[in-house]
Amino acid sequence: MGPIYAIIGLALGFVLGYVINRFVIAGKANQARSAAEHALADAEKQAETTRREMLLEAKDEIFQLKARTDEEIKERRKEINALENRLLQREESIERRSESIDKREHQLSSQAGQIVKREQELDEAIAEEKSRLEALAGMSSDQAKAVLLERVKQDVAHDSAIVIREAEQRAREEADRKARNIISIAIGRVAADHTAESTVSVVHIPSDDLKGRIIGREGRNIRAFEQLTGINLIIDDTPEAVILSSFDPVRREVGRITLENLIADGRIHPARIEEMFKKAEVLVDQQVHEAGEQAVFDTGVHNLHADLVRTLGRLRYRTSYGQNVLNHSLEVAYVAGVMAAELGLDPTLAKRAGLLHDLGKAIDHEIEGPHAVIGADLARRLGENKEVVHCIEAHHGDVEPQTVEAVIVQAADAISAARPGARRETLESYIKRLEKLEALAEAHPGVEKSYAMQAGREIRVMVKPDEISDADATLMARDLAKQIEEELQYPGQIKVMIIRESRAVEYAK
Repeated sequence: MGPIYAIIGLALGFVLGYVINRFVIAGKANQARSAAEHALADAEKQAETTRREMLLEAKDEIFQLKARTDEEIKERRKEINALENRLLQREESIERRSESIDKREHQLSSQAGQIVKREQELDEAIAEEKSRLEALAGMSSDQAKAVLLERVKQDVAHDSAIVIREAEQRAREEADRKARNIISIAIGRVAADHTAESTVSVVHIPSDDLKGRIIGREGRNIRAFEQLTGINLIIDDTPEAVILSSFDPVRREVGRITLENLIADGRIHPARIEEMFKKAEVLVDQQVHEAGEQAVFDTGVHNLHADLVRTLGRLRYRTSYGQNVLNHSLEVAYVAGVMAAELGLDPTLAKRAGLLHDLGKAIDHEIEGPHAVIGADLARRLGENKEVVHCIEAHHGDVEPQTVEAVIVQAADAISAARPGARRETLESYIKRLEKLEALAEAHPGVEKSYAMQAGREIRVMVKPDEISDADATLMARDLAKQIEEELQYPGQIKVMIIRESRAVEYAK
């Protein structure tokens, strides 16, 4: 029974505890609910208060915004009204301008009609005046225009000739002054021999009896001599003289020395001829080499190829118009060097080109072509400087000079060839040149007479003063100088002088 009471007691205690706990929990819940309700009521009151405050603030802001908006609208309306007023004024101005333009267009159209009418009247008046003038002048308008153009052309030619003459006179005076200065310095500093040398081709013999011994039995001696030397031996009726003929000057010199040694020795036969020929060949070869080295030494030109030195030495036995070519080359080298120094250029290059400028004359009998081109090809083949090669090639105008040194070599060559006693011409060619020079001048209209002066270095042309004016004389001098340059070959410079009454027009070419 005890355990049952215990269990019942426990159950009753549990139920009682549960009931009490339930009452306690319900009381707390009621308290919490009432507290929540009071808090909610307070929150609602606070929210209502906040809402009312915010509504009041919003209303104030709305009132303020509305006031500002009304002011802006008023200002905007004022601006719009002002713009409308300006537009109305502009429209009125445009309308007034349009009316004015319409009036101007009307006036212009009226004036254009008047102008067209006036132009027609002027054309009719010009045509009438033109026909009257043609009737009075006795020529058509085209003919009158041609006459007027011809007169204008003559006036222009006269004025241009005066200007050309004055400019040429000033340029010529300045150029002549500088050229004379440079040339005088160059010539004054070069002590050149004025005696022309000539290669001897005639061997004098003590007596005519030696001619038979030179010919030999059945001509064996002369045949042996010609075969060895390669030159022609001419034995004719010339007293005490034997002529040597060959295009090769070195070979001719070898033959001359061989023949002179044979004559001096007295023993003339094929074996002796061969012996003397070998000795003469060695002697001439030595003289050629020495002449080349001496020329190089005298001019101060260094680093020349050995073949160039030897070829240069061969010029010792070459002449041109009676002038020894080696001496001429030395003189050109000296003059070119001085001229280059006076112009502020390299005198070494000018002297080198002047020394080698006639190199081709040593071998021009072996190779066809101008000696300037032959010499340039030889120098180029032996490694000579390109500028020197160009000077050699251009010194006779076979190519256009491209450097100042080439022009200097041309001038030095002309100076050396043109100095008194340097060269000689045959009387026949000299006379023909003078006659042709005078004929060229007398072929021009208005020329009365012409005279070649100063050995053909000056041509004086007498013109008819009633046909040739001063301006025409200037033009004639230019044309004649150009014609002489194109049609004649001449050394140096030819002065053209046109003489009209007391006036003279000079032009050098």
